[in-house]
Amino acid sequence: MKKKILTTLWDYLAMTFAVIVFTLAWEGFMIPNGMSAGGLMGICTVIEFATNGAIMASYSYIAINTLLIVIAVFAFGIGFGFKTIYCILAETVALKFFADFDWLHAVEGNFLYVKETLMIPVIAGVLEAVGVGIIIRRGGSTGGTDIIALMVNKYWPVSLSRVFLLTDIVIVCSMLLLPGRAFSDLVYGFVMMVTFAFMIDYVVVGDKGTIQLMVFSHRYSEIADYITGKMDRGVTVLKAQGWFTKKDRNVLLLLMRKNELSEITKVIKEFDNRAFMSVTQVGGVYGEGFEEIKAGIRRKKTEEQ
Repeated sequence: MKKKILTTLWDYLAMTFAVIVFTLAWEGFMIPNGMSAGGLMGICTVIEFATNGAIMASYSYIAINTLLIVIAVFAFGIGFGFKTIYCILAETVALKFFADFDWLHAVEGNFLYVKETLMIPVIAGVLEAVGVGIIIRRGGSTGGTDIIALMVNKYWPVSLSRVFLLTDIVIVCSMLLLPGRAFSDLVYGFVMMVTFAFMIDYVVVGDKGTIQLMVFSHRYSEIADYITGKMDRGVTVLKAQGWFTKKDRNVLLLLMRKNELSEITKVIKEFDNRAFMSVTQVGGVYGEGFEEIKAGIRRKKTEEQ
């Protein structure tokens, strides 16, 4: 019970930090410089610009997200709903707080001021990815397009970055509907969008990413026995032939998490310090021990029936 309470407390502390980082990206960098990008915050920012500040981003943000909370509860469970509600409320307060304190804005004369205009959406994109990524890893959501992305990713093997990318394109282009806006506004929005899309998978997946390791060693059997017996990780033996020597040999094939690579490498070197290893980044691995196979809602319901 104590461990569960501490884990829950740590989740909410991490999400609070993430909310601050997320809010800094928008109220610190993007909005004060008249820029917008994708996501629900992009929509709220466009509304603020269109109304000349009469409807602040924090107001439309809480209003729209209130409708989406119900979707989050039904899709991911009541626990997800609580965390989502907390993040949305915390972000609404943080958005108002950042908006009222001019010294937190990245404009000329302030500490966060960045002279190179193009760097503003880059910095904001990195900050938003860090904030959203931490929240997702803790089982929450900032609402808006995050919920759409997670819904798609739950049932289909589509990366988060691709879902965010497609939904954000329309939002970014909507900036051109505002009077006085130029092509540069579109560019700044896409810069932040691309930066965010590039960073979000790295933040969410992190060391949980999967790699494929091929091991060439004459002591392959000892290495395979140790990995399967001591490390509880499966190993596949492939039959191969060295074309130069024309000799048959066995090659070990392993699929593992990134954070397991250093340990397995150390084991291999202890058995054979002349072993040859090939490491490859894997886009996705589905099945026992890795990600759940996602084949669509219709097929899932059919199998349950």
